[in-house]
Amino acid sequence: MKDIHPKVEEALDTLNLNRVARRRLLTGAGLVSASAAATALLSACTSDSGTNNRPAASGGTAAAGGAGDFPATPKWKFVMVCHVTTNPFFTPTQYGAQDACALLGTEFQWTGSKDSIVAEMVNATNTAISAKADGLAVAVVDKAAFRQPVSKALDAGIPVVSYNADGARDDKGTARLAYIGQGLYESGYALGQRALEQVDSGDVVGFIATPGALNIQPRIDGAAQAIKDSGKSIKFESIGTNADITKGLSIIDAYAQGHPNLAGMLAVDAGSTQSIGQVVKKYNMRSKGLKVAGGFDLVPETLAAIKAGDLDYTIDQQPYLQGFLPVVYLYLYKLSGGLLFPSETNTGLLFVTKDNVGPYQTTKTRFEGSDTAQKMVERSGAIGHAS
Repeated sequence: MKDIHPKVEEALDTLNLNRVARRRLLTGAGLVSASAAATALLSACTSDSGTNNRPAASGGTAAAGGAGDFPATPKWKFVMVCHVTTNPFFTPTQYGAQDACALLGTEFQWTGSKDSIVAEMVNATNTAISAKADGLAVAVVDKAAFRQPVSKALDAGIPVVSYNADGARDDKGTARLAYIGQGLYESGYALGQRALEQVDSGDVVGFIATPGALNIQPRIDGAAQAIKDSGKSIKFESIGTNADITKGLSIIDAYAQGHPNLAGMLAVDAGSTQSIGQVVKKYNMRSKGLKVAGGFDLVPETLAAIKAGDLDYTIDQQPYLQGFLPVVYLYLYKLSGGLLFPSETNTGLLFVTKDNVGPYQTTKTRFEGSDTAQKMVERSGAIGHAS
């Protein structure tokens, strides 16, 4: 490795970079050279209140023609690789990426697989690398399959973050720079804990569209563990459905018919959650002893089922941010020559119940994927949500 300028060494220690990313950052094959990093740092450390700290002219418009007060940059193109490109869950994610690109003068491509076929996603990732994309955001639903493509991108100088699903680098997964999305296992555990507030015994089923996929398998593992940890007399069974919502609905429908005395029905993906609400209503399962039904995400059918009482709750993980933040992080990484390293970001866990579902149904916004219009949402009253 090249000798490292003391200022660069100090900055890297502050950033607390993992060794793999740090090595790539500072070697010739990496994302920024040590000399370039040293120049940037030394410039940043030179205080000149008459120049460096002066507001830009023309009311904040950057003289160099970049976004806001930023300097002019190339029109960087970022590629987002998704496992279910047409799933309505990712509508606000695409709006988030689109809005970030509009702010920053960049562009993005939405690609991957329609049916969670990993090979198609890997092909899309490799195509983006060959096309010399300026940055990648990948839903890492299979850490083994993406390990080599992610490393290939980083070695080519292309920054990579994961979003929505993650093959964590501390678990022999990919060497992605950061993950932007919900804490997956933790959210599943919370899903199970919430169910335990209403169920003391009996059979509970957990539906999962694509068993083994890293965006949802940790959730069902968490739910199962929460139920196990409770010590209650509950039998939990995990059932695979399908990435195709119509096919998944038929599987859940058939299961419900064959198990009429269920105490609980849970799901760890948007399609299965929506389908639970439809099946509960179809067979009037509340009158047959079903105590709890819950899952994930905010598709309109799920929100309507909560309002009607067919679902008890769903979990909001803010999909808009899972599109907006990767673009911002990749932009800042490119702009800073790698010194603004992407941050691990948990986009949150919020239970949406009958008590707080109203605003989700009555407010149509890009942030929830229910409207295409750009508009500011007025809010009044105290800030708070059911938890």
